[in-house]
Amino acid sequence: MNLCLFDLDLTLLPIDSDHAWGDFVVTLGWARAEAQRAENDRFYAQYQDGTLDIAAYVEFATRAWRDRPAAEQQAGRDRFMREAIAPHLRSEAFELVRRHQRDDDFVAIVTATNEWVTRPIAEAFGIETLIAVELERSAAGQVTGRIRGVPSFREGKVERVAQWLAGRGRRVQDFERVSVYSDSINDLPLLELATHPVATNPSPPLAALAGERGWPILNLFA
Repeated sequence: MNLCLFDLDLTLLPIDSDHAWGDFVVTLGWARAEAQRAENDRFYAQYQDGTLDIAAYVEFATRAWRDRPAAEQQAGRDRFMREAIAPHLRSEAFELVRRHQRDDDFVAIVTATNEWVTRPIAEAFGIETLIAVELERSAAGQVTGRIRGVPSFREGKVERVAQWLAGRGRRVQDFERVSVYSDSINDLPLLELATHPVATNPSPPLAALAGERGWPILNLFA
């Protein structure tokens, strides 16, 4: 059996779901447009240039909704899936996932976006295993704005994958082939774990590195 790990945003999706959610809370009327979008764009720029403080970002990313009633949260996320995500679920991405599933690979999404935003997206792709930033919750089940455990970001993705596999009595080294698909230089630690790294819709820094190292480049949405 082989292992296949997919990044999500700008890899299986042609958009960044985290950034899209940050804008969508304005559509929902949960945040003021100018301040929310400016802060959302600032954090996104930090992610792109490799300087993101993931803890500060998660506090911001959950601020507009975490104190709202559960039913309102659910309705907002359902609307986000219909209006902001579903139009970007592309057949090319589905076919890539299905190919690895048909081969009986161990398949997982490994994303730095939080699990609250990404769980329904993983379900839409038919991928059971989602390794995402886990949100801390109070004893009453309310999101606190902090991260629980190791964030699946940069080197943390490697650690979280190891934890997931250990829970199933496996290690990365047990697999003959380890495929990793990502668009981002932030995922270099995970890509370097792979026997078959694939720069997928790569950012310019990742495209340059892939060229230097001879990694295949897949422009999934070209």
